[in-house]
Amino acid sequence: MRHLVTSLPALACFRVAAEVESFSKAAERLNLTHGAVSRAVRLLEEDLGTPLFERRNRAVFLTDAGRRLAQVTARGLGEIEAEVRRIRDDRAAAPVTVSCEPTLLMRWLIPRMPGFHAAHPRADVRLVAGGGPVPLGAGIDLAIRRDDFDWPESYHARPLFAERIGPVCRPDRAAAFFAAGRLTGAAPRLHTRTRPGAWARWEALAGAGPAGAPAQQFEHFYFSLQAAVAGLGVAIGPWQLVRDDLDAGLLVAPQGFREDGSTYLLLSAGATGSGAVAAAFGDWLVGLAAGEAPGAAGHRDRA
Repeated sequence: MRHLVTSLPALACFRVAAEVESFSKAAERLNLTHGAVSRAVRLLEEDLGTPLFERRNRAVFLTDAGRRLAQVTARGLGEIEAEVRRIRDDRAAAPVTVSCEPTLLMRWLIPRMPGFHAAHPRADVRLVAGGGPVPLGAGIDLAIRRDDFDWPESYHARPLFAERIGPVCRPDRAAAFFAAGRLTGAAPRLHTRTRPGAWARWEALAGAGPAGAPAQQFEHFYFSLQAAVAGLGVAIGPWQLVRDDLDAGLLVAPQGFREDGSTYLLLSAGATGSGAVAAAFGDWLVGLAAGEAPGAAGHRDRA
């Protein structure tokens, strides 16, 4: 049984040649040679067993058969192209799921999401809380993580910002908890199970504090920061997580902040993630982090 058409490429060449009734102009539009277009049309004519063009004095004119085929080819290939565009657009606009460490998600990312939606009102970005190793591609497209674990070599990592930590407390408690910019023995230290080494890391960076200071432990890092806002003591606050509270006057950092050697990263399965929304979100996030970095225009790092 013979095939009715030779190939889609041959039909595509015929469609354009039929529109302009010129093999040369069709070749220019398709970025092909005149000979390639002529051969494609000839192949189609041989397959159909009838001429589609009359060739006269180096010009071509559609035959009746060619005119009928041109009409249905334009409709058919047009519908195919439209469906291909719809499929690509659907893929490009597919929801993107972003996993972010819980406290960073609550205290830094979510408050800034209106800026992304203002720039990309049709983008569907779904945020989920998570920490540590993450299986990208299993329902999660992007992940924001601190570089305190190993990830597959196939993952692409884009740096966001260095972790900078410092003791923070409520402003009206600063005089009781700090003297000459140093932590006093009367200042309760607020610990958390999710970052048990936070105070030890700070002491390694800034020097040991007073021995025997009272302590209180919380289940999650977020709770220790809220306890500091409530005036219950002093918490170790990463700058990115407390910067809004500093700006709002809810917290102060009498000893400032120091880099602890870790970095937050944006992880994706490929260089840009899956689709246009993932790429747009990644670029926005990297730009946001750069704009908030020390020394950036408009940046404030209040103690």
